[in-house]
Amino acid sequence: MNWLFPLSKGSGPLPPLSSLQQQRQRQIESLKAAHASLAEIQKDVEYRIPFTVNNSTINVNILLPPQFPQEKPVVSVYPPVGHHLVDGNNGTMITSPLITNFGMHSDLGKVIQSLLDEFWKSPPALMSTGSRCSMYKPSGIAPYPTQFPLRLLTRGVDGAHGPPRAPAPYGLLSDLPLPVPTGDSQAGLNGHMYKMPEIPESFPELCDMNLTHLSDMSENEDLLLEFFVSLPQLKQVTDDKEELVTSIVDMAKKNLQMEPQLEGKRQEMLYKYEQLTHMKSAFETKMQRQHELSESCSLNTLQARLKVAAHQAEEESEETAENFLEGRTDIDEFLTSFMEKRTLCHSRRAKEEKLQQSINTHGPFPTSH
Repeated sequence: MNWLFPLSKGSGPLPPLSSLQQQRQRQIESLKAAHASLAEIQKDVEYRIPFTVNNSTINVNILLPPQFPQEKPVVSVYPPVGHHLVDGNNGTMITSPLITNFGMHSDLGKVIQSLLDEFWKSPPALMSTGSRCSMYKPSGIAPYPTQFPLRLLTRGVDGAHGPPRAPAPYGLLSDLPLPVPTGDSQAGLNGHMYKMPEIPESFPELCDMNLTHLSDMSENEDLLLEFFVSLPQLKQVTDDKEELVTSIVDMAKKNLQMEPQLEGKRQEMLYKYEQLTHMKSAFETKMQRQHELSESCSLNTLQARLKVAAHQAEEESEETAENFLEGRTDIDEFLTSFMEKRTLCHSRRAKEEKLQQSINTHGPFPTSH
């Protein structure tokens, strides 16, 4: 909490944590363990969880009061939404019983997870621009608690000049951008790495101000807003944002200019793919025909056919001999037919044996010379 007026480094060892502080740390550890996308805005004070519903990114902001977990956490969403768990006046404050009934024995990580589960089951609807204006005006419960920044501004100053004073109320700083994580770099959805500007531990401008000026800033939102807008870190983030938006617009224009060329390439690719499909079908048909022809011309196939033909010629010669023995044919016809069939049988057997020798030497497929 001493980010505005840090303690000196030579103040000695830190005192041990109180029981309330230990319980606070346990709740924070539970929150970190339950949500991997948790971003720390201010250590032990403010955290944020982004989630996407219906192509819209909504941030759940968790603000821990000084007496947390004795005091309930303040949970809000941005941008304003319409939902039965969200206050209908401003569309940002979560009014779920899990928050309003939060106690010492509640688990912050499980409570926030239950809220996110409910948002997934019943997606919230983004409010219109006109409806969002109401969140910047105090109505009912303030969208963000007002006691922390004022206490930080007045703590350490009032103590030296008089008794502590109560924080003055002020509304939201509506023109400031949303708080962002203060890590070295943040990765967006497209993997783009953005290096955040370094946030100093203290602001020398505040240290140089007198009590009257600090009091005016705490009571006048315009003065406080003017101070924050003038910070170089905020100016750098704003300039980086404008530069990034400009580069995105330029890239989008280039993409649109390339759209006709891309569509032409796409049609060309579809035409070539169709040609490839037809050529592949014709190739497979020819390969099948080539395989059938190779099988029919292989030495093994020829040998099998010669073996069948030789066996057939042998049976025909035996049938001619039986007809002669039974007296159904004369001797001249028997000699002519028998010698012809026997010669054919032996010729086929000789060719079969020669093919077998060739198979043993060169393999089952003939080679072309």
